[in-house]
Amino acid sequence: MKKFAATYLYSAEGILLRNAILVCDDEGMVLDIKQRPQGFREEAGVVYHSGILVPGFVNAHCHIEFSHLYKKIEERTGIGGFIGQINKLRNASDEERLKAIQVADRMMWAAGVVAVGDVSNSEISIQPKLKSKIYYHTFVEVFGFHPSRAEKAFDHAVNVQQKFAKQGLSATIVPHSPYSVSEPLFQKIREWTGYKNSVVSIHNQESKAELQFFKDGDGPIADHLQHNLDIDISHWQPGSKSPMEYILKHILQSNKLLLVHNTFTNENDLNCLPDQRSVKNTFFVLCPNSNLFIENTLPPVPLFQKYELNICLGTDSLASNHQLSILAEMKTLQKHFPDLRIETLLKWASINGAEALEMERQLGSFEKDKKPGVNLISGVDLKNLKFTEKSKVKRLI
Repeated sequence: MKKFAATYLYSAEGILLRNAILVCDDEGMVLDIKQRPQGFREEAGVVYHSGILVPGFVNAHCHIEFSHLYKKIEERTGIGGFIGQINKLRNASDEERLKAIQVADRMMWAAGVVAVGDVSNSEISIQPKLKSKIYYHTFVEVFGFHPSRAEKAFDHAVNVQQKFAKQGLSATIVPHSPYSVSEPLFQKIREWTGYKNSVVSIHNQESKAELQFFKDGDGPIADHLQHNLDIDISHWQPGSKSPMEYILKHILQSNKLLLVHNTFTNENDLNCLPDQRSVKNTFFVLCPNSNLFIENTLPPVPLFQKYELNICLGTDSLASNHQLSILAEMKTLQKHFPDLRIETLLKWASINGAEALEMERQLGSFEKDKKPGVNLISGVDLKNLKFTEKSKVKRLI
């Protein structure tokens, strides 16, 4: 049995508790949370820390396959420049990619991450995930902008998904983005996810270029499709819908939906959402450090709070980030949106991510019979309840 206490404990109710003791078994299962009178200092068997005890973090969006691209991508080139660089650097050896994936996995574990929604295009991450201490749900991502590629692209995704499933790893098929998936391919994905009743994750409104492509049919994304990928885009009909409306048209209301990035989502998009699907069944995944890396801008977080959206956090990949740290994402959000309460950020980093990935019965909060992991965040401004530059996370279980 292990007993932990700290200056504060982040409770399942989203409250920072003082004078609380977290009791776990040796495997990390929560047995109890005990409240003690104000001013208590010592109790047999209790390890006391300065800081905040929080559940293990959930990284709701990552591309661990891109870990070998760490420090190889130029920053702030916009999405066109970013995907162009990715396309040129895809030919790394399997050995290099595997080693980088293993390092990234250990990096996340050390940073207090207990679960990851990981986007994959191949089976290369299967063995590292089988050996990992982290729980992964793999989103097998489908590309195929031209209708003629729909069947081939979908069959490839099914093949990859089945390889994960045969190893006992959780994996589902999802579209990459509204600008990279044709209507026939969306239909195939819709049928598969409807039959499986699976979680759907998709990149949404990550860049100005995406909005331009939907509005006018030109710009950096059109250039990438035509010149980098040599794809005929003459079938594309811009001007009718926003990217988010286009997504909602193709995803079943019964599927839980993770909209990722949302950097350029606006109020018109959010007003349309309740007409298309349940807001409770929709999660907005924010990856702020990646957004700054690629587009040098951030999502409209106060707008999302105004609409009381379900928000969770991701890191994207080491191709577009300097680390895979959920704490770093929280610190960035607090820096740019100083009115954000630390309790709100912790909710986004833990239980909301667990619910998005349908892991809330095991992870995300300190509740009896859960094994959420135990992190200590130190270096916090405990008077004003703010993260500081010195804030760091240490995994206790």
